[in-house]
Amino acid sequence: MKIILTQQIPSIATELLKKAGHSVEVLSKNGPLSHSELEKKVVGADAIVSALTDKIDGEIMDSIGKQLKIIANYAVGFDNIDVKEAKKRNIIVTNTPGVLTESVAEHSVALMFAVAKRIVESDTFVRAGDYKHWMPTGFIGQQLWDKTIGIVGLGRIGSMLAEICYRGLRMRVLYNDMKHDERLEMELGAEYHLLPTLLERADVVSINVPLVPSTRHLISAKELRLMKKTAILINTSRGPVIDEKSLVSALKEGEIAGAGLDVYENEPELTPGLAKLANVVLTPHTASATLEARTAMATIVATNVIEALKGNTPPNSVDVQK
Repeated sequence: MKIILTQQIPSIATELLKKAGHSVEVLSKNGPLSHSELEKKVVGADAIVSALTDKIDGEIMDSIGKQLKIIANYAVGFDNIDVKEAKKRNIIVTNTPGVLTESVAEHSVALMFAVAKRIVESDTFVRAGDYKHWMPTGFIGQQLWDKTIGIVGLGRIGSMLAEICYRGLRMRVLYNDMKHDERLEMELGAEYHLLPTLLERADVVSINVPLVPSTRHLISAKELRLMKKTAILINTSRGPVIDEKSLVSALKEGEIAGAGLDVYENEPELTPGLAKLANVVLTPHTASATLEARTAMATIVATNVIEALKGNTPPNSVDVQK
């Protein structure tokens, strides 16, 4: 059967798919195609392996043809796929959960340290040749040990982040989620709070929720004003969860101390002024960019496709009701 990968991913996926006897075509090795380009090039596929930058809507599905059996997303989130339209056409949608938990949680911690310790500013200073002597008051940052982290979204990644911060940095853990987590409350002393209370009390706020209608602009001007002036905001989930214009304003005005972002509201475009701020650290959606995570994701994608084309239910089918 014909399988199209919209973008190049680790070669283990292609190897497994070919070993299963399928024809594999990679459309792009240099970034996402436009919607119109994608519409023309996916015709006739039995399976599509999509990336989070590919917007797979009903038009794309119809252009592929009625033989399309599965859209296997190379990501945990699947907000780039119109799952309701897929359901109408009896197309299976899958994702790659579980295998990037550690990598994304680690990246959140890396951003925390980079912002709190002013790592990027200091690096730029040294590379520019401006480091002439030790400075008693130079680049004063914050200590994270024994502080309080507020985790918004206590799924796999949020839970792993809580473990790292509690066990590694003795941080108090506050969380907000759709449900209480009794295990983490018992093991880590994690405290459930409504979002306003969490924002008021946390020294670091980490966003770890999926992008759904109820989480779009979950953090906006009102929420930012609730945070401590010394607080740091971290986002490794999806950009539109934060109102980026309000964030730029809050960072400029000193309403919060800093931010670490791996995702952006209009990715890859940045809200004007964001890149000029010294108190924000920006990474290009690389939280899962470890050899371990990306290889495992590619393996899962291939497995999902192989099982679907056999007529089986893939192990990572998403709830297309969402």
